[in-house]
Amino acid sequence: MTLLLTLSVAILFAAGGYLLMRRSIVRVVFGLVLLSHGATLLIFTSGKLVPLRPPIAPPGADAPVPPYADPLPAALILTAIVISFGVLAFTLVLVRRACRELAVDDVEGLLSSDE
Repeated sequence: MTLLLTLSVAILFAAGGYLLMRRSIVRVVFGLVLLSHGATLLIFTSGKLVPLRPPIAPPGADAPVPPYADPLPAALILTAIVISFGVLAFTLVLVRRACRELAVDDVEGLLSSDE
């Protein structure tokens, strides 16, 4: 299971990096999406994959009784999802505005329109 998740993370990062180096702006956006999904899956893989008890302390105890699931990866995954959604929304607005104003979908076309 861990090997499958590791290979999935590697494939997502490789495909995202490849798409980020393309000339089309839409492919760059898809590359950002794949990188954010890869980061989320990497955080998920770094946590324990064994289903354990929730980290809830029984009544009268100061701490949860081990073994229990670590809540930190879940919190980090939620944070990564929110950040990637914000970056994606901002990028989509920039791409829409660039395509509307300059009528170009090419990164090189954006660079040559500065003059």
